[in-house]
Amino acid sequence: MPNPIVHFEIMGSDTARTQEFYSSLFGWTISSDNPAGYGLAFTQDEDGLGINGGIGGADQGGGAYVAVYAQVDDPQAYLDKAVSLGAKEIVPVTEVPGMPIVIAMFADPDGNCIGLVKG
Repeated sequence: MPNPIVHFEIMGSDTARTQEFYSSLFGWTISSDNPAGYGLAFTQDEDGLGINGGIGGADQGGGAYVAVYAQVDDPQAYLDKAVSLGAKEIVPVTEVPGMPIVIAMFADPDGNCIGLVKG
């Protein structure tokens, strides 16, 4: 299947509280030991079921939201196509500082937050 969902984000109003909530609720390990200080949530079980994601907060520079990320070969092309189909660009194609990751984000016509990650 092309362009699989490979990542999720749950961003609340307070990073520590949001990370503690989801860690306590689901038993997820959340690590911020990376150059961006981003809370990586490890949700896969021993059979590899599940996707990993990010848990953080609006105090890291954005508002509260939930998003899923699709892996694409050309984030700009998919962002342009999404906008042509009625989406609104939220984050332009951006290289994540300190990490070898390129992302973009848009809101679909209903306001759902969708991310694109180059893969």
